[in-house]
Amino acid sequence: MQPPRDLRGLWLLLLSLFLLLFEVARAGRPVVSCPAACLCASNILSCSKQQLPNVPHSLPSYTAHLDLSHNNLSRLRAEWTPTRLTHLHSLLLSHNHLSFISSEAFSPVPNLRYLDLSSNQLRTLDEFLFSELQVLEVLLLYNNHIMAVDRCAFDDMTQLQKLYLSQNQISRFPLELVKEGAKLPKLTLLDLSSNKLKNLPLPDLQKLPAWIKNGLYLHNNPLHCDCELYQLFSHWQYRQLSSVMDFQEDLYCMSSKKLHNVFNLSFLNCSEYRERAWEAHLGDSLTIKCDTKQQGMTKVWVTPSNERVLDEVANSTVTVSKDGSLHFHRVQIEHGGVYTCYAMGEAFNETLSVELKVYNFTLHGHHDTLNTAYTTLVGCILSVVLVLIYLYLTPCRCWCRGVEKPSSHQADSLSSSMLSTTPNHDPMAGGDKDDGFDRRVAFLEPAGPAQGQNGKLKPGNTLPVPEATGKGQRRMSDPESVSSVFSDTPIVV
Repeated sequence: MQPPRDLRGLWLLLLSLFLLLFEVARAGRPVVSCPAACLCASNILSCSKQQLPNVPHSLPSYTAHLDLSHNNLSRLRAEWTPTRLTHLHSLLLSHNHLSFISSEAFSPVPNLRYLDLSSNQLRTLDEFLFSELQVLEVLLLYNNHIMAVDRCAFDDMTQLQKLYLSQNQISRFPLELVKEGAKLPKLTLLDLSSNKLKNLPLPDLQKLPAWIKNGLYLHNNPLHCDCELYQLFSHWQYRQLSSVMDFQEDLYCMSSKKLHNVFNLSFLNCSEYRERAWEAHLGDSLTIKCDTKQQGMTKVWVTPSNERVLDEVANSTVTVSKDGSLHFHRVQIEHGGVYTCYAMGEAFNETLSVELKVYNFTLHGHHDTLNTAYTTLVGCILSVVLVLIYLYLTPCRCWCRGVEKPSSHQADSLSSSMLSTTPNHDPMAGGDKDDGFDRRVAFLEPAGPAQGQNGKLKPGNTLPVPEATGKGQRRMSDPESVSSVFSDTPIVV
């Protein structure tokens, strides 16, 4: 009977060794069980509404979706999770009491694409706060107490598409976020509604492409009322942009401490918005963009004569570039008219019309135009001065005469309405002439028997003149000696 007992002991020993090896192997493996305060479904962990003061430890490394909303979290430090969660793509932290977030808090989750920090107590967004989230696409920060946003808070977030900053205390518009070539090149939605914005960089906003303005929400802000603001939103309304069409009643501004709808500013007498045409001059180079409300659309341009504009073709003055823009290499007068852009995308199609006006002259640069205008002005002034000198400052002829005998008063005043700078008749009663000079005066009278066609004098004819005591008739001078032609001025010859 002894052998069976030995076999039983051997089996017990083998079983003990097996259990020991199993425990050792188990101790070397990571814990993958679901945290006690969470509900787990595959790679989704829901730890919401558990009044948690801290993030549960030992989160599974395979976690892809983590919901920590509606808890009592107040600070998010760098060590909030000891495990690096490389599979995590969605993190929900809304409706907590977060007032501090470490700049290294998102280092363990480098592949996060969706982050919800709404309805917390954040007051500032410090520099490089989200720089570790280089693939993040959606960031929710609405319903906080944010007053200051550092210009570098969103650096390196090249994939961010939607940023919600509504219902905060922001008073400065973050233009650097939406300006072309800015830090967020793929941003299509920026919600700044229900903040404390009073002034907007209106000229810069007007220059933004339509796909950015389509997602730029600015309603429920105490904006300052003026006609430029009215023109801005009227243009957006004309383009049927979602940021205006979805919230027309909530777009208001402040004037004299009263709220006014942006589209009802009759007290400012603002002119109605009109779509402007593109203007060009002969020989100009011009590029017109197909300003669509969505990026990445396929674009086709049609000329005013209903002909399709081809892509870049050699020796063609009008082409379509790779980004869908219409390019004129050298504008000609026949290029004027209305061009139509047909844009086709995955979500919708869009049709845009653009009018081009071509002026039938070339446009000089600013410097050349200034020089030409200055030269013309100087030339005009000089011409006027010379004419005035010629008319009113006739040179004295005393130097060309010898010593004259005094002339009678009656002989020098033949007509009270005609002026002469030199004696107009022979001062000697006997008709003697001065040595070497023969002064005779010709008067242009209304056309009469002694005149030819067009009122011209006929050679050799004489006209009667008023008689003076002891004087005879005055003889007309030869027409070749006339040096000045004015109908009311005597001509000295």
